[in-house]
Amino acid sequence: MKHSSIPLSQTVVTLCKTHNVKHIIISPGSRNAPLTIGFTNDDFFKCYSIVDERCAAFFALGIAQQTQEPTAVVCTSGSALLNYYPAVSEAFYSNIPLIVLSADRPKHLIDIGDGQTIKQKDVYGEHVIYSANLKLDLRDDKKVNVEEVPLIKNIENKLERFLGLQKDIQTYNESEIHEAITFARMKSGPVHVNIPFDEPLYETVDSLSIAPKPFNLKTIKEVVDDFEIKSLVDVWHNAKRKMILVGVLQPNSIEIQYLQELVDEDSVVVFTETTSNLHNKDILPGIDKIIAPLEEADFKRLQPDILLTFGGLIVSKKIKAFLRQYKPNQHWHVDLFRANDTFFSLTKHIKLKPNTFLKEFLSKVTHHIKSDYKSTWLAVRDKRRKLHEEYLKTIPYSDFIVFNEILKALPKNTQLQVGNSSAIRYTQLFQLRKDITVFCNRGTSGIDGSTSTAIGAAVSSCKKVTFITGDLSFFYDSNALWNNYMPSNFRIIIINNEGGGIFRILPGHKNTENFDTYFETKHQLTAEHLCAMHNFEYQSVSDRSDLKNALEVFYQASNKPKILEVFTPSTKNDEVLLNYFNYIK
Repeated sequence: MKHSSIPLSQTVVTLCKTHNVKHIIISPGSRNAPLTIGFTNDDFFKCYSIVDERCAAFFALGIAQQTQEPTAVVCTSGSALLNYYPAVSEAFYSNIPLIVLSADRPKHLIDIGDGQTIKQKDVYGEHVIYSANLKLDLRDDKKVNVEEVPLIKNIENKLERFLGLQKDIQTYNESEIHEAITFARMKSGPVHVNIPFDEPLYETVDSLSIAPKPFNLKTIKEVVDDFEIKSLVDVWHNAKRKMILVGVLQPNSIEIQYLQELVDEDSVVVFTETTSNLHNKDILPGIDKIIAPLEEADFKRLQPDILLTFGGLIVSKKIKAFLRQYKPNQHWHVDLFRANDTFFSLTKHIKLKPNTFLKEFLSKVTHHIKSDYKSTWLAVRDKRRKLHEEYLKTIPYSDFIVFNEILKALPKNTQLQVGNSSAIRYTQLFQLRKDITVFCNRGTSGIDGSTSTAIGAAVSSCKKVTFITGDLSFFYDSNALWNNYMPSNFRIIIINNEGGGIFRILPGHKNTENFDTYFETKHQLTAEHLCAMHNFEYQSVSDRSDLKNALEVFYQASNKPKILEVFTPSTKNDEVLLNYFNYIK
């Protein structure tokens, strides 16, 4: 097996293997050649070559999202690693284990005018959970050059000094690499390992020149505080209105039996987002559908005594506005790593996984308090669902109709990746089948890498993946299609309303040149030529009948991935959506 001749490169590659980091996404470059040589010559690693670093990082994020295992991205020096930053921030706020391995120049070559050279040390600031800045190996050819250090007369003494310094450097580097990868795994977040290499960069050897010290891989240990659990149960027993709100969660994060125990209590309402991947006949998905039409008296009746939250960030602005104005007396958040004070009322961060907490907590709940809290809001939910179906029969072809048809047509056991902005907000209004799992980059809620993330997920998922996105998000990340790993069963649906249609429902002057250019960003682009260039099957539709017909064959087996571009009328979508909330009132 070939290895880079550089000990530091050998160390990074070997320790990634020690930590079982299998997926390596490499963007081409020269300074990272030692790492590329090491990873690609070892069959243990699954290596991918993706040119655009921003796409590469989101692709890696999609793999890590699915595997829940640290995934590494490898780049050259300079601006390359800055292109990782959007995905790094998404990984930080979504608790996804992403490892950035950035090659760098030695210190003496920084800020002297060399190309592709920036200050890489700690470049991601507070958006990584660990930043390791490794030390440059000492050069072998210097150990016998006595003239470089005139004070050292004896070659043997100089050799001993060199070996001692190199041993210290090796120990330091091993420690930092172990620490970074351990943080990524145990704290589930992005880490940065900056790796300086001196030339020559392309030399190889047949055997390793390093022998890393043994390292015991650490595991996450949850600590249950029985006193804390009991004190929470005491408060729970006396509360008549208990609201559970669930944001982004991996599928199966909460066992069915625990969810059932929660919804069986009359004083509990469970609001779930589409991204929670939770399903039960007595929960309340489609939060905006329930919250948006409420009057002040309704809000007061809904105001919880206790708010218990699970999962990541919340999509619904309406539930945020409600709970910030009508604050709970207590807000408990259950998460192993982070608790966001989203509603400015956080009183307790319970550092456990949801299942661990619920197992301990529910075992101590001895009685249920009588309340009409659940029955009241289930009745509201059922009324809204009926009006929702009625409204669909009254409206013209629009984004609303399109999402209804697309979501109904999803194949069984599909994984659904959803773009941000209007795509995820429309999806939230519909009730999805329980066999569909949903993912969306809600950490920073940006449109910039959704396509790349979906492709990474499709590569590593055992399920068929469908990605629904808006036009701006798709074209923004169109380099995502420059990818040689696309599964043939991967499907993309683009809702093309010729601009940022979501801005039409926000306050402001519409239908002006200024609005069209700088807010809605009108365009006449289509994905047809991109599909031809990147070897996708392409089809477009612009009415309901054609959409239904297209969806009947869209998921049939093919030798290529497919894109369905759905054109909708940009000037009707906002009116249909705004009227929806009035109708279901």
